[in-house]
Amino acid sequence: MFSLFGVPVDAAYHLVSGFTGILTPVLGGAAAVAAIIAVTMAVRIVLMPLSLRAFRAQVAAARLAPQLLALRQRHARQPERLQSEMSALYRQEGTSMFASIKPLLFQWPFLSVMYLLFRSPLIAGKPNTLLAHDLLGVPLGSHWLSGAGPASLQGGVFLGLFALLAGLCWLSGRLGRLMAAPAAPAASAAGLSDGIRTAPKDPKDPKDPKNPKAPTGVAGGTGVLVKALAYLTVVIAALTPLAAGIYLLTSMGWSLVERRFFFGRAAGSRRDQGAQQPDRR
Repeated sequence: MFSLFGVPVDAAYHLVSGFTGILTPVLGGAAAVAAIIAVTMAVRIVLMPLSLRAFRAQVAAARLAPQLLALRQRHARQPERLQSEMSALYRQEGTSMFASIKPLLFQWPFLSVMYLLFRSPLIAGKPNTLLAHDLLGVPLGSHWLSGAGPASLQGGVFLGLFALLAGLCWLSGRLGRLMAAPAAPAASAAGLSDGIRTAPKDPKDPKDPKNPKAPTGVAGGTGVLVKALAYLTVVIAALTPLAAGIYLLTSMGWSLVERRFFFGRAAGSRRDQGAQQPDRR
């Protein structure tokens, strides 16, 4: 075991084992799975302040989209000036360009600990008893392509896990589009009020994406790549032990509920602000 993760893995082992012992009289063989879910939820609760900041950054990015586009067009040949102007714009909103990815970055150490926990036969020189637990007969330390292969019970359990992860990825992308849609009108108004205006587009301009003759190779390829990267979690689950896949599934489900809750509160706040604005007609 890597010495860097020795102490965290030992701590995670005692935590998961403790939860498993407490839940075994109630859940029996499913106690270890429930313990992993409980530990994952505890991690997400600790990371909630970062998640809230990430949500605010996403809302701000959607609101600033027209202004950011105008800056890219204005300083296309001045990358340093563009970076400076974009950073200043984010600072005005009280956020940063990287705030939305901080929760993801902070989750990697926890995922690494869970990975090492269920691939290490020894923990602190003693047998890893968590490896004796399973989900529907599939050991929590097993991998997708190990053992009997993908056409077995083990493969079926992993395929079910992949299907659930893919469904959550799709729902997350759909929620992201819904979150961005309400901010577009406000963003356009904000862009105009800040004095950043763009010239009207020529409908015959070959660079205009609304022109059916516009080249779509680069933009289309980028869009496909972004959509494919959203399902990277499924690939990670295919390369890690079943326990790590359960961690990913729980964490993604938590993220989806969390974002939906924040989005609902933000939408309610916008409705309240709209109702309080006086009628100028």
